[in-house]
Amino acid sequence: MLTAERLAEVLAYCKLTELADDPEVAELIPRFAADAEAYLAGAGIAPPEPEASSRPMYDQVVNYMILDAWDHRDAWTPGSYTENPAFRRQLNQLKLTGGGGWF
Repeated sequence: MLTAERLAEVLAYCKLTELADDPEVAELIPRFAADAEAYLAGAGIAPPEPEASSRPMYDQVVNYMILDAWDHRDAWTPGSYTENPAFRRQLNQLKLTGGGGWF
């Protein structure tokens, strides 16, 4: 579950701050966050403690996944869409290192 502070960070990252009271945003962003964290957990990546050095990277990967889910919530995918390489590098790093030994 997103804390109020973390939700504010995600909304700012997704450039949705002005739409924070929109029912669609209020419903979908927390759902996308839960989906992202569940995906990472399924890949063996548990959320790090808040003070862990890997926490910013973990949060950034979750941000990428939330924004991707928001931008691609329709059934179609644009033909030119390719995965963000920075996202892939960070996700792979978390997978390979276990995020700094926090699982």
